[in-house]
Amino acid sequence: MYANILLSTDGSDVARKGIEEGVALAKALSAKVTIITVTESLPVDYGSGHAGGWFPSQEEFDRFDAAKKERAAKILDEARAIAAKVGMSAELLHVPNAHPATAIVDTAKSRGCDLIVMSSHGRRGFRKLLLGSQTSEVLVDGSVPVLVVH
Repeated sequence: MYANILLSTDGSDVARKGIEEGVALAKALSAKVTIITVTESLPVDYGSGHAGGWFPSQEEFDRFDAAKKERAAKILDEARAIAAKVGMSAELLHVPNAHPATAIVDTAKSRGCDLIVMSSHGRRGFRKLLLGSQTSEVLVDGSVPVLVVH
């Protein structure tokens, strides 16, 4: 059925549920597991019109990148522990400086994954519109089946 499953996490409690469900499914199917976390670039405000905006220094970029790497390592270590608890091993992947939904879809394609498992906060209405949803973007932009865990 599914032989190569991509699990996505941002380290939240909601995402942890998705990792647990995805690992359990992969174990039941004897499928390969890749766990991905994606971190975005430091947002820079270039300003508009006469506004000056904000331009971070190289030191600020470096501190931000170091913090992202540390946070991603922690997230992936937690995911590895969830997989290990049920006797599964997983390939771990941190994609820095990328839009999460795009990186998830691209990784699924490039690694030949036949299922993506991710969580959703279940926001509705105006809150969903304002806050957006990486899960919704993956559902719309991807060509691989997606299992959404609430």
